[in-house]
Amino acid sequence: MKPKSQRLVLVGAALVALLAAVLLAMWGLREKASYFYTPSELDRAAVGKAIRLGGMVEQGSLVRNDALTVQFAVTDGKDKVTVVYRGIPPELFREGSGVVAEGKLLPQGLFVADNILAKHDERYMPPQLGNIAAEHEAGKTLDK
Repeated sequence: MKPKSQRLVLVGAALVALLAAVLLAMWGLREKASYFYTPSELDRAAVGKAIRLGGMVEQGSLVRNDALTVQFAVTDGKDKVTVVYRGIPPELFREGSGVVAEGKLLPQGLFVADNILAKHDERYMPPQLGNIAAEHEAGKTLDK
């Protein structure tokens, strides 16, 4: 076999191996994607399958049933879904804020969350730094 043919075969084999590696990686990570459904898209989600639901916590919908059970509505502006979560919600969780709930959709349309991830806006400041930032914005120097 001529050297030119050998190189062509090696390049072809390398491309096939690279394509196979990419396809295997995509297949292995397909369940690990961070995509979430909005309330309007839940009709495409499988009932009983573990999914993520994302949107805003609707104003006036937050109800604490007992010390550990929270019920609220997640909305995307078009539709809303009632979510029930048993556990301690994150500190940033409140009405009007963004939320991603991980759990399962029940046949009656209720979403039972196993985990809640609260989002914050770009102006978020940890409570420990909140007073320092407020003083700085008011024109006070940090040296005084």
